[in-house]
Amino acid sequence: MSDDFYRAFEARYRGSRALIKSRLAVYLPFIEPLRVAYPEAPAVDLGCGRGEWLEILKAAGISALGIDLDQGMLDACHGLGLTVEKGDAIARLSTLPGESQLVVSAFHVVEHVSFDQLRTLVSQALRVLKPGGLLIMETPNPENILVSTQNFYLDPSHLRPLPPALLSFLAEYSGFARVKTLRLQESQELANKEFVSLQDVIGGASPDFSVIAQKHASEDVLALLNEPFAREYGLSLDQLMNRWNGALEATLARVAESTSRAESKAQEALEKARLAEDRARATDARAFDAQAELIMIKASRSWRLTAPLRWISRLVSKDRC
Repeated sequence: MSDDFYRAFEARYRGSRALIKSRLAVYLPFIEPLRVAYPEAPAVDLGCGRGEWLEILKAAGISALGIDLDQGMLDACHGLGLTVEKGDAIARLSTLPGESQLVVSAFHVVEHVSFDQLRTLVSQALRVLKPGGLLIMETPNPENILVSTQNFYLDPSHLRPLPPALLSFLAEYSGFARVKTLRLQESQELANKEFVSLQDVIGGASPDFSVIAQKHASEDVLALLNEPFAREYGLSLDQLMNRWNGALEATLARVAESTSRAESKAQEALEKARLAEDRARATDARAFDAQAELIMIKASRSWRLTAPLRWISRLVSKDRC
């Protein structure tokens, strides 16, 4: 693919320089305390692109070298007064002196190289870093289902998504003292949302992640970064699924409670209806008994014998009126 195509592609889909620099600021709490131990140590940025991270390092007082194959990207860096070279980043990393670098960074690089190249990158980074130095590798997060099934493949130069557990294990296996996974760029609204939807689960996990690996060093040097290493960053797919399951269970519990209340009310209404029906039947029975008794009275001999008296009584009553 042509250089012009990829620069145009990044301009469309990566985001503005200001946006990228605001995102990269998350790494400063790791970098700045380490400068106490090595105030003059430089950094190297593999696949530096437009140079946003180089600008941040320069502003922080850290001398940094950027390496990239895209001459157009490098021209933009030169225009900003940044120190950059054209070349293969991993090959150039292999030429740096041992224990010479404060930071080795690779932002959205590891998804473009083979796994063998990635292993070389990690092992060479361990070699060139000073004790306590940092390797930073940022890449798209396949925990985000939209990223892993759609957005990742928007870039035609991407090879394969790398799960956080794999990239973290690679750094540990290669000999780094401690490794931290940072999940990045998630929606803050979603981070604070009490109930999540299925759509949130599918596309809400942090769309990017990084692995920060620190080389072995003395306890006082490692202690400089205890605070940023202890923090938790971003939203994982597991967290969102647990929150969604919790919300679903709470909804089902509310439905079950409402159903139970409705069933209780229906049972109460049924009991009342049964009582009313029993009372109606009792009333009908009493009326039937009274009517039967009246019929029996009228059919009796005494009723017939007293008929003239009842007739005289009604006649006298009419005369009085």
